[in-house]
Amino acid sequence: MPSFKYPQTHHMKTPAEFERCYTRKRSAADGLLVVYACENGLAHPRLGCSVSRKVGNAVVRNRYKRLFREAFRLSQHDLPQGVDLILIPRPGPYPELGALRASLVKQARYAARKLSEGPRSSPPPGPRPEKTGRDVSPATGSPAAAVAPPRPEVSGAAPEGAS
Repeated sequence: MPSFKYPQTHHMKTPAEFERCYTRKRSAADGLLVVYACENGLAHPRLGCSVSRKVGNAVVRNRYKRLFREAFRLSQHDLPQGVDLILIPRPGPYPELGALRASLVKQARYAARKLSEGPRSSPPPGPRPEKTGRDVSPATGSPAAAVAPPRPEVSGAAPEGAS
């Protein structure tokens, strides 16, 4: 029979661990919670909870964290192994434990699947290429050379009909 303990080795503790998971940018969400996931190189999943003050006062935030820990403890054998999970609640009333467990398992599996898909198709972070268009001259590549075409000269005489 599997153990349903929640030892300290299954907790995410340091800000660096949370930051690593956030920068990996693999998440899944539904109406109850948002799950961020990243690889941890261990044989078991780990849990991190992030409950902001927007959710409520300390009593409300601690209740969410207790619910998250209990759902994780009961579902840890159904979750993908070797993955760090950060849970963030969605606004709304307290979820039921059964609904939270089902949502956690579903979203964690979906986020882990995104991890195994490999890199995203978005451009890599770093300096952006220079713009091309109206503000940059194609000949020189400098913005200073990009000047609107000259307007035809207008004689100093007033148009007919104007006084």
